[in-house]
Amino acid sequence: MATSTADAGDANRRTIAGYENCARDYAAAVERVPAGVGEAALRRLADGLSRGARALEIGSGPGWDADFLETLGVAVDRTDAAGAFRAFQAERGHAVAALDVVEDALPGPYDAVVALCVLQHVERARFDEVLRKIAGALHPGGLFLASLREGEGEDWEHGESGDYRLVLWPADALRERLSAAGFDVAWEARHRGNGDWIYLVARRA
Repeated sequence: MATSTADAGDANRRTIAGYENCARDYAAAVERVPAGVGEAALRRLADGLSRGARALEIGSGPGWDADFLETLGVAVDRTDAAGAFRAFQAERGHAVAALDVVEDALPGPYDAVVALCVLQHVERARFDEVLRKIAGALHPGGLFLASLREGEGEDWEHGESGDYRLVLWPADALRERLSAAGFDVAWEARHRGNGDWIYLVARRA
């Protein structure tokens, strides 16, 4: 049975609450300098932008990806729905705006939008809406970098810090949703580890 919009909103709030409880542990667990496919994806994005381009990062978390992008000449506006992540980055000297990609309007337009390890939490009932908002936050020809879990179905991940909604997407279906939102996929790669992940760089048509 399809998830209702109301249920999707509840799932989103529960997931954010989980991140509120684990932000510092998450920051400690994630490598401060991206490597492997994550590094390749960020470099691919930067290579497709003019130096001094500005990106909107959705779900900045501890900010390690934004730090790396800035070394590549991309200015990053950091955002996160979890106040604990915003506070963590504030201690590091970074301003992070409160932004929930599911419920809030997105600012813009930007040269790029980055959403790494975020969209797997978005319910199918809201996914197309979120993609349309991201497209609207980009200049024509702007780039969208995303990573999310690849596969079939949806479930909950339960941890000591809370519950995390997990929605999987087959690659073909994901490309169809991106195309319907006005994107052309320019690059993709896979990461195997802690689940199967697909990384995509797509250009707004």
